[in-house]
Amino acid sequence: MRLLVPPGVFRPISDTWLLARCARSLAPGARVLDLCTGSGAVAIDLARHGAAGVVAIDVSRRAVLAARLNARLNGARVDVRRGDLLGPVAGERFDLIVSNPPYVPALDGGVPRRGLARAWDAGPDGRALLDRVLAQAPRALAPGGSLLVVHSTICGEDATLERMRAAGLAASVVARDRGPLGPLMRARAAALETRGLLEPGAREEEVLVLRGTLRALAARDERANFERTRALQPMARGPEGRTIQ
Repeated sequence: MRLLVPPGVFRPISDTWLLARCARSLAPGARVLDLCTGSGAVAIDLARHGAAGVVAIDVSRRAVLAARLNARLNGARVDVRRGDLLGPVAGERFDLIVSNPPYVPALDGGVPRRGLARAWDAGPDGRALLDRVLAQAPRALAPGGSLLVVHSTICGEDATLERMRAAGLAASVVARDRGPLGPLMRARAAALETRGLLEPGAREEEVLVLRGTLRALAARDERANFERTRALQPMARGPEGRTIQ
């Protein structure tokens, strides 16, 4: 895969490809959404592995331009949109949603609105974007659809599994990759220890891919709620008095 990654756009690393490998078997024939797409690497990979359609979203203008250019360079059909998480796809449903959100705990505990650090800093515990993805994405899954997210164990494996299950998803860890802390985490090790996110002296982490699948019962209930809401909406009438749904 050819990728051009301009300054200010996150350059794909091992967690990018771990997520892509886990998602490939789910891609053929699926409608796919890639949240926090960055360079577009995962979206392009899944388009090339048989996805029926791929939408990629990022809040960064540079990332959107890079993803569009990279899709063209690789001959992949990817609909790249700019916006905040699921805002640009309101009301749409997907068979597969993937996300590699920023998940490095920020030294100042904040979430940058601009600059290079926006590609990795994610609040005091690294979950600022991740928790928003977990809250919003299940509502955009088609019946039987799956959500795949990647992050470090430093951000809390159990917290992600619990949030997936609370959203009606059957949740599990589908991949683990243990290795030394990356440069950013290693540079912040003392701060991570102080916050209780890293055991004293530990300099390794696991990068996880976690999958949540929409249970059939949850999907049925969501459809029933939709139909009830629709039935309660007042019906408009056309110019000749005919009812318009």
